[in-house]
Amino acid sequence: MKKVIILRYSEIWLKGKNRGFFERALETNLARALKPFSCELVKQSGRYAVRDFDEEQIEEIIDKLKKVFGIHSLSVALETDSDMDSIEEAAVLLCRQTGTFKVEAHRGDKKYPLTSPEISRMLGGRLLARFHELKVDVHEPSFSVRVDIRENGKALVFCEFIPAANGMPVGTAGKGLLLLSGGIDSPVAGYMMAKRGMKVDCLHFHSYPYTNMQAKEKVVELANILAEYSCGTHLYTVSVTHIQEAIHEHCKPELMITLLRRFMYRIAERHALRIGGQCLITGESLGQVASQTIEGMTSSNSVVEKLPVLRPLVGFDKNEIIDRSIKMGAYETSILPFEDCCTVFLPDFPAIRPKLEQILEEESKLDVEGLIAEAFTTVEKIKI
Repeated sequence: MKKVIILRYSEIWLKGKNRGFFERALETNLARALKPFSCELVKQSGRYAVRDFDEEQIEEIIDKLKKVFGIHSLSVALETDSDMDSIEEAAVLLCRQTGTFKVEAHRGDKKYPLTSPEISRMLGGRLLARFHELKVDVHEPSFSVRVDIRENGKALVFCEFIPAANGMPVGTAGKGLLLLSGGIDSPVAGYMMAKRGMKVDCLHFHSYPYTNMQAKEKVVELANILAEYSCGTHLYTVSVTHIQEAIHEHCKPELMITLLRRFMYRIAERHALRIGGQCLITGESLGQVASQTIEGMTSSNSVVEKLPVLRPLVGFDKNEIIDRSIKMGAYETSILPFEDCCTVFLPDFPAIRPKLEQILEEESKLDVEGLIAEAFTTVEKIKI
C-alpha cells in the first residue's frame, strides 16, 4: 500500500479526435511542474497519477499541480490490491472514527466480481463494524470514503477532491503578449488567458528615473507569480520616458494618457510580431479609469493594425478582479506602493471621452516613428 496523487482532466474530456493534442500539452506542463521532484507521472484511463514521490514533499507537489491549467481536481489516494480485505485496510486508515459517512465506489474494471453498489454496501458494513460511533448518511455525510477499482488489479481509496485550476493546457491556444503594469488588473488578465490555454509573454513600460527600480522589481515578482500558471514566461521591459517627456512638452495635458497608450499599443504590436505573438492582452475594465472608456479603448485600438486586442476583464468590476488576484496569489504584490509609468506627468483632469480627430491633431506634433524607434533601443528581456 502506498500513496499516489490522482489527477483528473478538466475540459479535455470534451475533445474528440484531437484530444491527443491537448493531452500531450498537459503532460508536458505536468512534467514541467514536477521537475523539481523525484517522482513518476503515469497516464491512466482519462486521468493521470503521480507515483513514487517523497511523501515529505507531498504538500509542495500538490501546490504545484493545483496551478497547472487543464486539471480539474486531484486526490491523495492509497493504492492497494483490489480484494475487499485490502480495500478495508486502506479505508480504515483514512476513515474518521465518528460522524456520518457514505461510501462511493467506481468500478473501472468491469470484470471485477462485485458491482459498485455491492462494493459500497460491503465496505460500509465493515467500517460500521470497526467504528461503532459512525453512522451512515447517504444524503449529507460529514465525509465520504471513495473506492476506484482499476483495470490493473489495484484499487484507489481516498476521501477528498482537491479543486485545481481547471481551464485548458497552456500552449494549446497560441501565444499572446500581455501589457503588464504593476497594478492588480493586468496579472489577472494574463492568468485568465493562460487558463484558456494561451502561452503568455509580458511587456512592461517604465519611466526610469521618474519611477524607481523598486517598481521594476515589483513587476518582475508579478511576472514570477504569473509564470507559475503560464509554464514560464519572458518579461520584456521598455522605457517610455522620452515619449512622455515629448508629449508633456508638445501636447495638451488632458490627452497625455490617451496619447501614451497609443504609443504603448504600437510598440506592443510590433514587439509581439517580432516574438511570434498572435494577440495583445490588457487588463482594461470598461469605465474603471478615464482611459478605459469605450472612446479611450477605440483610440488605443485604432493604432493596432494586425493583431486582435483581448480584454478578458472588460466586464468585471473591481471586486471581482481583486478576488481573482487574491486567488492567484498576486494581490499582496500588486498593492505595493510603487508607481508605474502612467502616474508620471499625470494631468489633473484627463480626457474621459477623447475625440479621435483631436488626438490625431495633437499626435501630429510628435515624431511618432522616431520616438518608437528610440523606445526599441531600450528593450530588455528577462527570462522568468
